[in-house]
Amino acid sequence: MTTSKRVAFIGLGVMGFPMARHLSTASHDVVVYNRTTTKAEEWVTENAGSLALTPAEAAERAEIVFICVGNDDDVRSVVSGDEGALSVMTPGSLIVDHTTASATLAIELSQLCAQQEVGFVDAPISGGQAGAEKGALTVMCGGEERWFELAKPVIAAYSQACNLIGSSGAGQLTKMVNQICIAGLLQGLSEALDFGRRSGLNLDLVLETISRGAAGSWQMENRGSTMIRDEFDFGFAVDWMRKDLGIVIDEAGRLGASVQVTELVDSFYEEVQAAGGGRWDTSSLITRLR
Repeated sequence: MTTSKRVAFIGLGVMGFPMARHLSTASHDVVVYNRTTTKAEEWVTENAGSLALTPAEAAERAEIVFICVGNDDDVRSVVSGDEGALSVMTPGSLIVDHTTASATLAIELSQLCAQQEVGFVDAPISGGQAGAEKGALTVMCGGEERWFELAKPVIAAYSQACNLIGSSGAGQLTKMVNQICIAGLLQGLSEALDFGRRSGLNLDLVLETISRGAAGSWQMENRGSTMIRDEFDFGFAVDWMRKDLGIVIDEAGRLGASVQVTELVDSFYEEVQAAGGGRWDTSSLITRLR
């Protein structure tokens, strides 16, 4: 049994809303903050907990502050901006950032938090909205082991896997590895299904057959059938994927790493956006080939 903790959850988007709900269901004392207050009011109506009008108000007396917002600037704003969470946090408390952001930001904020003896764990997530709803996310963490051990039992409320990869920034770098893999897999799956369609094959039968072999993947199992039916109004949006791939490409430039396929797929996603598919699922890459 995990000891009940007083926690704050900042950011109630498609991921944060159900993640915060799982924390409440696990009997933690949850205070939520969202930039759009009506979303926080909706959450409180549906769950046990309370809302705050600023990140600082949410973080006051919190043992752990969870963050799941949009990008680096959003994280900085809710942590160290005007009325940011860090302004009221006490030594021994902890920030866990689930935002997919840069590794540079994670290092920056871990150092800033350390000045106040506050912990910081960068903990980007994978599993999409469905994983958040089911409490089955994969969490990739970077930071000191003592802070990770404090966070892990609480994160268990909405995760199926949660590992400490390394020091600050390692979680974000791992998420970049994850997104590189997904981009390549989805482009390959798109080309394969388009090839099969042009060949006149029964694609449902093709997927049933090859998914049990070496070509099988989560993307094939969960997106193959919807791709052949042109169903994309769900899942992880192209707009979000392009943000993530931009982070990957920037980091690759700093590392001197070659990510040619990732850069190519990113340009394909740009075409999908131009065609009006910014909010479509990432599997909509196949629409370019129709």
